Amino acid sequence: MTETETAHAGWHVYHGRGERHDGIEKLPPAPSWRQFDGDILTDDAPDSTVVDPRPGAESRAKAYVPEDVVAQRANAAIYLRRPLLVTGRPGTGKSTLAHSIAWELRLGPVLYWPITSRSQLQDSLYRYDAVGRLQGANLHRLEHRSLPTSSIGSFITLGPLGTALVARRRPRVLLIDEFDKSDIDLPNDLLNVLEEGQFTIPELVRESGDDPQPVRLATEEGSSVLVQGGTVRCNAFPIIIITSNGERTFPNALLRRCVEVRISEPTEDKLAEIVRSQIGPDALNGNDELFATFLRQRDAGAPLPTDHLLNAMYLANSDPGSDGRAAALGLLEQRRSGDM
Repeated sequence: MTETETAHAGWHVYHGRGERHDGIEKLPPAPSWRQFDGDILTDDAPDSTVVDPRPGAESRAKAYVPEDVVAQRANAAIYLRRPLLVTGRPGTGKSTLAHSIAWELRLGPVLYWPITSRSQLQDSLYRYDAVGRLQGANLHRLEHRSLPTSSIGSFITLGPLGTALVARRRPRVLLIDEFDKSDIDLPNDLLNVLEEGQFTIPELVRESGDDPQPVRLATEEGSSVLVQGGTVRCNAFPIIIITSNGERTFPNALLRRCVEVRISEPTEDKLAEIVRSQIGPDALNGNDELFATFLRQRDAGAPLPTDHLLNAMYLANSDPGSDGRAAALGLLEQRRSGDM
């Protein structure tokens, strides 16, 4: 461990070395202006041994080693209970940072909200199947000739942000991916939820009455949680990673509520380390030309993310002869020419 790393280790909750630990338990109380008091009604956290189901997520999380500044800003966001806005070119590891934090701190699978131009805040909080409830009510009347007794909670599903805000002792990790793609209004729509750490489900409020009982709601990840009184309010503010390719400017009101960091493109030594960790210690042997070609084209401005180098190196290592290397070089040329 370097002198800088040793100094950081004294206050870092997240180290970024791929070693699992319970450092989240040492996180000090939130600042007075970021303390939340949601009643913990559900299980503390999902099984921390469950890995993310997306292909390769676990191996990428374990192998990811962030730059010092990235680890520092990530810890600042965790301490301050603020979202971390991560900017950088595609393939620099922005989304992998979220998986690395969740893996290292044993916080369960990452909750994932992929952004498109049609993404709305409502969908990320919860979905109410009003049609399904009406159909269920009509069927109940036909069979029992009485009003339905089933809870409205059976027809409400919490989205990724809604699930992240459920009151727990340990935070969940939420990845809001490629925020650049959002509609122009979404960043402003998100402000109040990020500031207040809560949201209301009007359908539950109307049904709860004067003596609300906890209602069990489903989540997108297949689990269930308890919500009381129609309001979801966090206890431990979630660790929120918002990624951006730097293709647009966000409102100052959003930026003020985030900790910001930019991930630079990996250096030559860093790329070599990534290739060896993902493909094998001998992955670069005999592939110097391929590696140099990638660096030359990337430095000339070609849109070559790191995962494209991994694809090329995998092809080169799959065939010890010339065919694999030829296919790998062709892949890089195809990307450079804009055919992909």
